[in-house]
Amino acid sequence: MTNRNYNIYFHTHTVSGIVISVVLFVIFFAGSFSFFRDEIINWERNESAPISKEIDLDYDAAFKKLDKEYTLYGRNITISKHSNERKVNVNIEGTKDTLAPAKQKEGSFFYLDTKNHKTSTYEESYSLGEFLYRLHFLAQIPYPVGYYLSGFIALFFLFAIVTGVLLHWKKIVSNFYVFRPKEKLKTLWTDAHTALGMIGLPFQFVYAVTGAFFMIKLLIVAPAVMALYKGDQNKLYKELEYTDPDFKFDNKKLAATFSINQLVSKAKNNWEDFEINRVMIQNYGDTNMHLLIEGELVSTKKFTGIGKVVYRISDGKEVARKNPETENYYLDIVKNVLYRIHFGDYGGYPLKIVSFVLGIITCFVIISGVMIWLIARDKKNMPEKKRRFNEDVVRIYLAICLSMYPITALAFIAAKLFYPLTQANIYSIYFIGWLVLALFFIIKKNNAFTNKWCLISGSILGFLVPVINGLVSGNWFWSSFLQNQIQIFFIDVFWIVLALITLYTAFSLKQKESE
Repeated sequence: MTNRNYNIYFHTHTVSGIVISVVLFVIFFAGSFSFFRDEIINWERNESAPISKEIDLDYDAAFKKLDKEYTLYGRNITISKHSNERKVNVNIEGTKDTLAPAKQKEGSFFYLDTKNHKTSTYEESYSLGEFLYRLHFLAQIPYPVGYYLSGFIALFFLFAIVTGVLLHWKKIVSNFYVFRPKEKLKTLWTDAHTALGMIGLPFQFVYAVTGAFFMIKLLIVAPAVMALYKGDQNKLYKELEYTDPDFKFDNKKLAATFSINQLVSKAKNNWEDFEINRVMIQNYGDTNMHLLIEGELVSTKKFTGIGKVVYRISDGKEVARKNPETENYYLDIVKNVLYRIHFGDYGGYPLKIVSFVLGIITCFVIISGVMIWLIARDKKNMPEKKRRFNEDVVRIYLAICLSMYPITALAFIAAKLFYPLTQANIYSIYFIGWLVLALFFIIKKNNAFTNKWCLISGSILGFLVPVINGLVSGNWFWSSFLQNQIQIFFIDVFWIVLALITLYTAFSLKQKESE
């Protein structure tokens, strides 16, 4: 590699990394906890749900109840499940009946409890798990700014990864095995940055690519929409199979009785290990009422196995079918693979735990990169004013990033003590608490103090998470284990293990400083 190319890669890697470092840390830290989003939600509610994508619902009873509340005639209704919890998403469109009252022409979105059929709005169902999940793509920033910002951060991260690999290409194997903790500080940070960066490289690359795709795909496909589809966005979505078939509304009430349960059961029995995760009714109660049932094969049987059946309700006839075992083409594979490798939902708890660890390793890689940047500029020939500016930048950066750990643990405690917390209350506890902690560490002006006490305070609060859960709910982690409430048990034990590791790390650092 020529000196010119090396300098280009080096400066591109450094600049792209420094510019995105704080936001990237937030994304990966919150994203690491997001692997356990479903477990966190069920832990908050003291509920346990089957670890399955299948909708477990008495459809006939649910629609009978919803019909009393919303008058379903002429409406399109979609029930879907995206997570392992008791509640499912319900989207009801306005009726197609032109003579219906204005209120019935309005749509509605809510959650439905599959056990007691109680409904709740998005705000009423908001949880800490949802908050952390959305924080990892900056959804708290008004749409679409937060989405696009996280997407471009992922794109810049991809540049940092590629240029980092190019920089270390010749010594990529030998440097991986080099770690010199007794050498000068810059060497220690550099070795840690290189070795851990290589360990997490595949993980980081996957999340940089998929994160950019999910968040800025509209910008990516915009030229194609304009050039190939002449601005017709609906046509593009139809070819990508993001839209459902549309059946004409006859405006005649269906006289015959029907059972959604029977047709869903019939669709499920078409294929072994087929899990139904989406049910859509078009033209409810109309003579041209159709039922669309979607699902997929369990990942242990086939990584990408999306299936679909469409029934005409008036005679129960099957009008369309997509076989998940034989009819998954390139488009299905691309859409599903990107989703699955990003969410890590195909390997159970072992994959989630490994993904969490790799996410935290990535956070350390980001911090070590910033520390390398600071130490490399801490030279005697540099003006004092510039050196202080660099130190202030890193101090602010560390205070913001490292204080995420104790405030996240505190948020878990608050979510259990004051359940149910509203969306506004979760925002207040997390963001105001985060701001106060960050300001405290910034004013303290001691990076070692910030690092040590973020770990210690986070560990203490982490130990309190299962204690508070036991005191409030009476469901201690050994009880939840015996009752097979695995999700609740997991979160309690997760915090105990995490707190032990971070507390050991904090005192190891203290011991090393004193030597």
